[in-house]
Amino acid sequence: MTALLACDGLTRRFGGLTAVSGVSLEFELGQVHAVIGTNGAGKSTLINMLSGELPSSAGMVTLEGRDIIDWPQPKRARAGIGRSYQRTTIFPEFSVFENCRLSAQAAHARPWAVWEPAATCRASGPIARAALEAAGLADMAERTAGSLSHGGKRQLEIAMCLATEPKVLLLDEPLAGMGAEETDRMLELLARLKQGHAILLVEHDMDAVFRIADRITVMVNGEVIASDAPAAIRTNRDVQIAYLGGH
Repeated sequence: MTALLACDGLTRRFGGLTAVSGVSLEFELGQVHAVIGTNGAGKSTLINMLSGELPSSAGMVTLEGRDIIDWPQPKRARAGIGRSYQRTTIFPEFSVFENCRLSAQAAHARPWAVWEPAATCRASGPIARAALEAAGLADMAERTAGSLSHGGKRQLEIAMCLATEPKVLLLDEPLAGMGAEETDRMLELLARLKQGHAILLVEHDMDAVFRIADRITVMVNGEVIASDAPAAIRTNRDVQIAYLGGH
């Protein structure tokens, strides 16, 4: 299977500190690829480099075989790399639908239509509604975004990401702060979304990771110490010692 997104030798240095060191990974269509590690392991830095929000110090990033290491974040987003963040990034005073439509309009900018009301945009509306349907929020489209539950807001963030029509989803702790029921709904959503996307999932909820991931990569101090199927990661001695609490 050909990787949609891949990195080779990806490295990021901040002065004398190497936050990510020589990471080489592939993210394939139809897979949830989880990246785990303790705080400071380099997970978010890795996502920031893959999305183009942070330049790399060395290494290569490819999207569908194309070298995109010099592409800025907006160009990568338009080419199919979508991401969510650790902190909620919705517009709470707008409706759920308007949040998604803004994302769709950002991905399909029409600067010449400056005098055209946003509500009449024929492109962004259908895309936004399709994203809400995919994220399981179609029946909440007219609700104020700020009135959603915590889990609903995280679903909306994914819907906003889907409204940019990505091929790759980079999800940074989408389960943070969720209860058991909300976690179950999010995992069901990810299972559906992986059918048409490659998904990188950074997450601290190990039970959820082992339930949903097709592949798990473990990072320690900016380096990959293991990358394998969940069953192999669970029994990996180095992983047990470094992260999962083995002795």
